[in-house]
Amino acid sequence: LTYKKAKQAVSYTLVLEMQLVMCVFATSFCTVGMLVNNDFQAIAREARTYELGETKYYIVVVWSAIVWQCFFLGAIGVIFYSSSLLSGIVITVLLPATEILAIIFYHEKFQAEKGLSLFLSLWGFISYFYGEMKKNKSKNNIDQSNDQTQATETEANYANP
Repeated sequence: LTYKKAKQAVSYTLVLEMQLVMCVFATSFCTVGMLVNNDFQAIAREARTYELGETKYYIVVVWSAIVWQCFFLGAIGVIFYSSSLLSGIVITVLLPATEILAIIFYHEKFQAEKGLSLFLSLWGFISYFYGEMKKNKSKNNIDQSNDQTQATETEANYANP
């Protein structure tokens, strides 16, 4: 709203800068909270009890942070270049996709909750695209009928000067 009132164009770079500022402040706020509660010591304890080893624990933590930042950049890009609705739908489809991948790679059980989640998210995804196709089809039909009406009027004007 501030940028709109200042009549400055909101570019993708500007959106990324705003996201960077939010991330820096969120990280600072959480770091101060963790320092106050001595939570950094809990991380070391958790790392020591990690099944795959202490080094792999830190690798998982770092890569999780990197992957989440990439996810947020992608979501911001989808919102900026299309819509927040499409971003929400893509995220909704990715949630059960991760459940399916966990079943395939980690041999988890396919429970009723996962099935219901998968069904609902796919239903939403298909409904969105069906609605978009229907809207575009009706828009194309209206545009074609307008073009035909204009062509008929133009022909009538030339025929009867």
